[in-house]
Amino acid sequence: MDRPEGEFGVGEPVPPSARPAWDDADPYTRALRTGHGPLFLRRADGWLLPLEVERWCARADAVDLEILGRCEGAVLDIGCGPGRLVAELAGQGRRVLGIDVSAAAVSRTARLGGPALCRSVFEPLPAEGRWDTALLVDGNVGIGGDPRALLARLADLLVPAGLLIAETVPVDVDERVRVHLTDTHGTLAAPCTPFPWARIGTRALVRYATRAGWTAVDQWTTGGRSFVALRSRDRSAAPERTAVLSSPRPRKPSAGGPVAIRYRLTGW
Repeated sequence: MDRPEGEFGVGEPVPPSARPAWDDADPYTRALRTGHGPLFLRRADGWLLPLEVERWCARADAVDLEILGRCEGAVLDIGCGPGRLVAELAGQGRRVLGIDVSAAAVSRTARLGGPALCRSVFEPLPAEGRWDTALLVDGNVGIGGDPRALLARLADLLVPAGLLIAETVPVDVDERVRVHLTDTHGTLAAPCTPFPWARIGTRALVRYATRAGWTAVDQWTTGGRSFVALRSRDRSAAPERTAVLSSPRPRKPSAGGPVAIRYRLTGW
């Protein structure tokens, strides 16, 4: 049915009631809900790092599948984003949980059929010390801006000699910065809250990991992306136990509360 002439015509402002619900959301939420960018991490000096929203929101590609093929046992995807890796592992019948601080990311992961929690890696998590594999891909090795603190936390989450697969910056870099998310090349009048981040190349990550008692077991580059596989210290006195996730069910969030997946942990 044709609209009356002049109603939401070219050049006319669209009233708030006619905009998508996420139109006034933060840039990351908008990007995940639309499935495309532009989206950047912006430093205070104006430097921009483009983020690959379209790839994150697509299905797992050949590079992703190679990563997932290396995973062992129960997998914890840290900073799972829109959930392509969690959904792929869940679809294969693998034991997996995604965590992300973004409710929009967790909600999208749930819609794809992947179990996920809206939570930081530095907050209490289910099955601590019982995950066989942890994933830090799509730049998530930068979480918290302190690779040493992140590695120490992951050692607590994994089983003895657990596997960490981390994606690194494909150049030799080691920097800690404060950034904010933006969807524009220009300066925002009211930028998002800045947060600490790190950019870590393979050499720097292996150096930090070795000093913290991890063992580098593999390094590889494929599809223009670089990865490192590390094993945590083998605490041989600790019994080997595996996290088993079963019966994932969406939990209806309270108003304004985080989106999460309710699930039951069994097989201890």
